[in-house]
Amino acid sequence: MSSPGGSEGVPRAAESSEGDPRSGPSRRAVVGVVAVGVLALDALLLAWTEMAWLTVRVGEGAVPLPLAAVVALVTTPVLVLAADAARPGSRAPLVVLAVWTLTVVGAGLWSPAGGGVLPPDWRAIVLLAGGVLPGALALSWTSARRRVTQARG
Repeated sequence: MSSPGGSEGVPRAAESSEGDPRSGPSRRAVVGVVAVGVLALDALLLAWTEMAWLTVRVGEGAVPLPLAAVVALVTTPVLVLAADAARPGSRAPLVVLAVWTLTVVGAGLWSPAGGGVLPPDWRAIVLLAGGVLPGALALSWTSARRRVTQARG
């Protein structure tokens, strides 16, 4: 015996995607917002990790190794591009870059005990430049790419 809504016990409303929370732009928007939140958390954690790595020294003379700046040089633009992919046309890439920058500047310069965790030498500047400049370039690249795409079509 068939159910009144459809065949084999499946109601007709389940056959259409109307009202289905698993489809449509609302689900994509929620997933995009969650993805940007995860990317912002990742930017925060990367900033703390990079500041911790900034104190790494090698060799007999304890030469500073700016490995953290190299990591920031690679990861910050990747985070910006990933945020743009998650929420195209929004300010999500700027949010991720701002979280990273504010974490490094805020925690680097100020702490409850007095001075921040950034060393007071060239390594702090290299870290900031290694994260902000490539991130800003990636941000401007995504903006320019979007403008060109809109002008064409």
